[in-house]
Amino acid sequence: MKNFKDIETELTVSRKEYITPHYIRVFLTGKDIPLIANTTIGVNNKILIPPRGVSKIHFPEFDYDKMLWKPQPEEIRPSIRTYTHRGIDLENNEIWIDFVAHGDEGPASAWALEAKKGDLLGVLMKDGKTELYGKAENYLLVADATGIPVLAAILEDLPETAKGTCIIEVHSEEDQQDLQTLANIDFIWLHNEHPQLGSRIAEVVKQQILPETSRSGYVAAEFSSVKEIRNYLRKEKQWKQEELYAYSYWKSGVTEDKSAMERHKEKADSES
Repeated sequence: MKNFKDIETELTVSRKEYITPHYIRVFLTGKDIPLIANTTIGVNNKILIPPRGVSKIHFPEFDYDKMLWKPQPEEIRPSIRTYTHRGIDLENNEIWIDFVAHGDEGPASAWALEAKKGDLLGVLMKDGKTELYGKAENYLLVADATGIPVLAAILEDLPETAKGTCIIEVHSEEDQQDLQTLANIDFIWLHNEHPQLGSRIAEVVKQQILPETSRSGYVAAEFSSVKEIRNYLRKEKQWKQEELYAYSYWKSGVTEDKSAMERHKEKADSES
């Protein structure tokens, strides 16, 4: 795990909006927003959601020998989840994070549904710029609703000379977003009201005519879909490790903290 503690800050909600029926954008403000300007939009960070009734973020310490968060009393322990900061506005001193509201609410989406101005959220982030994706002429971008923020950041960064295919699964047609890019990208939107019960993302990837040269892939979705797509591209289509970034944001039926070790182990095994 990265050291997310280069930036450790307590932010407050300044406003929020529904950008689609199942997608909530929460704007956050605080004195350390200028520090976040030195990061790359779209990279992962940790958000810390305080227990109901707790008016302070109790930041945990990470034990790098055991690769575990040090224990905290349950009554003050925040829920820690992996998210992506979607944008920064230094003039208004805000960052924003997008949350999926999908019915079977985990602590993060439940927090976003109830969030109001002044509510607290902790953020742990790695300071400094990082390369978000591999550079190439041809791109394959794949995500379910949880991966839209990082794909949106990639799409906005692509040059007009780039081309490729972007496959995104959302709840319904109403949840399709107007994603901006200068590149020549073919968008394929899939609709799935019950992503916990399975997905067609991997099936649709296998239906595409994929680039043979100068290619870069980014996949961000549920564990089983990512695993199937990664195996297909790496083993059947002979994509090299450096041509593909595939990250599982969640595993159906399992909370993030319980599935993290398995998801990271599967990714490590696939790259060995």
